[in-house]
Amino acid sequence: MNDNKKNPIVAKIGRIALRSFIIFFITLVLLFFALYTAMFLIVHGPSPTVGKLFILSLKETSAGGFLAHWVMSDEEIEALLAEKATEEGEEINTALIKLPEKNDGEDFAAVTDPAHENTDENEEENERLRGIEVHDVSGGTYNGKMIVVKDPKRVFVGVPDRYGEDAKGLSLSAMIEKYDAIGGTNAGGFIDPNGTGTGGIPEGIVIEKGKLLWGEPNSSYSLAGLDGDGILYVGKMTGARAMELGLQYAVSYGPALIINGEPCNAERSLGGGINPRTAIGQRADGAILLLVVNGRQIDSLGATLDDLVEVMLSFGAINASNLDGGSSSLMKLDGEYLNTSSYILGGERVLASTILIH
Repeated sequence: MNDNKKNPIVAKIGRIALRSFIIFFITLVLLFFALYTAMFLIVHGPSPTVGKLFILSLKETSAGGFLAHWVMSDEEIEALLAEKATEEGEEINTALIKLPEKNDGEDFAAVTDPAHENTDENEEENERLRGIEVHDVSGGTYNGKMIVVKDPKRVFVGVPDRYGEDAKGLSLSAMIEKYDAIGGTNAGGFIDPNGTGTGGIPEGIVIEKGKLLWGEPNSSYSLAGLDGDGILYVGKMTGARAMELGLQYAVSYGPALIINGEPCNAERSLGGGINPRTAIGQRADGAILLLVVNGRQIDSLGATLDDLVEVMLSFGAINASNLDGGSSSLMKLDGEYLNTSSYILGGERVLASTILIH
């Protein structure tokens, strides 16, 4: 008797569940169709340039790169990715960099943005901010921040405690705390399948305090590294050559943006889509330039690699390199975030390496 009373209720619940599933399924199909249609129109619409930038932007993302293959063949995508300047292994001319006579920061006056003006509340922090400038940067599709560190010896690479299959990286904030740094940015790339990487396995080379922590001596890498004098090296070289040059710190990503005062896109575009970006450079007076560009936001879609060249040249860079970007791009100084991360899960990504400031 009780079962007979329950059956109509169970049946009703079943019908409701079935209708809900059908509605959900139809909605999902419509969303998929709308997404596919929008992407197809962008890629195959009246502007080949817009379509190319869209595909390149997708291919630079760890989690969304597969979407590009929905609307373009593998052969066409490979051809697009090949349409960029080839990174050369030209060596850095260190004579172009005139390092300051004193690298202890004592003679560098601080020039910061209003959010970081020195006050008398914390003399120790004020002293650490001496010789650091913060500038706004902007372009047609992006905005961001540039940190100028006048003493290059204050800049170094921060790493997690170890690397490996079962290891995990650290967030930028955790790296800053580990090294008691005043600030920094993300740095080199790391294995990141579908955007789920843990930062435990770097891509390319990592050198910290003159030791080759990751990478092979005879393999060639696109790197950005600093020697013991604070001179920045960028471009392609082997791990062995990096050690011969006395690089104390290095990370891999690339490509190089400027080498010996010459923009690397002088004859051909560096390629790349519109995305969040991080880059490092050095002026002729030795000052280090740390750039982070916001992306995947309404007010800042992101920048291309050619945009980074333009920004770095405007700040007087003699040498510069692109670093890991996308959802890893983050900049922090004196306890404050200077940009807005595009990391969809919120918070900070764990990283395999960082560029930090003492």
